[in-house]
Amino acid sequence: MSETTRTLQRHLENARFEVLPLRGVVEQVGKLPQGTTVTVTSSPKKGVEATLDVAARVRGLGHHVVPHLAARLLTGPAQLAEVLDRIEDLGMTEVFAVAGDSAEPAGPYPDALSLLRAMEELGRRPSRVGITGYPERHAFIPDATTISAMSEKAAHADYVVSQICYDPHALASWVKDVRARGVELPIHIGVPGVVDVHRLLRISLKIGLGESMRFLRKQHGVVTKLLTRYTPEELFGELSPHLADPAYGIAGWHFFTFNEVDRTARWRQDLLARIGEVPA
Repeated sequence: MSETTRTLQRHLENARFEVLPLRGVVEQVGKLPQGTTVTVTSSPKKGVEATLDVAARVRGLGHHVVPHLAARLLTGPAQLAEVLDRIEDLGMTEVFAVAGDSAEPAGPYPDALSLLRAMEELGRRPSRVGITGYPERHAFIPDATTISAMSEKAAHADYVVSQICYDPHALASWVKDVRARGVELPIHIGVPGVVDVHRLLRISLKIGLGESMRFLRKQHGVVTKLLTRYTPEELFGELSPHLADPAYGIAGWHFFTFNEVDRTARWRQDLLARIGEVPA
């Protein structure tokens, strides 16, 4: 088995599963192997409490849980301290800092950078903190802003998770650019899990993945596949030359499951089995 194949195998075994704080998701997560890293997103409609409630229940299943903290949902230092204390009391040591999708901030934190700084000022920064990277243009934020913000956020973070991008060449180029800007944090490549295609298309358009969608249209047969199901298997194959290259610093996969946890987990096990059949 090649080093690249071993790296792919390791990344699959240690993949992170992102879920939405919605009804029924805890039962799905309960089918994952104990110790799996599960990240719980933040919903502007449901608020911080929904994220913490699901995170606590998932933690009770024996998983490593990473709640998302949305800067724009927090009303100020008092609430932030309360939330961080609760996270610590629940035995969680890691959070994922995002700006959040609320149109207006509820308090003094308009973006992830202000939240990162506030956690440090309070002296309650968790052991590990993740931030988002954008291989493609953000739907609402100019490129120059996301690039500048990432460099500033990196000084307060431990790792990066990339937003969805279907184009492996754009992803690889983005990682190289990040390294060229002096950001050395490990990067988890964010990919959709095995997700209902119609839902994935809606989400892709909503978050501004126009360039990736155009890339897909150029690929022979991909659109046809999209009409039935999506898996990140082809993306993994295209990125494989970079997986074992330390210059890229790719730390693993982060599955955006959109709560298709069971289908994504079964697909992962199937792929691991096929990798295991590769002659040494």
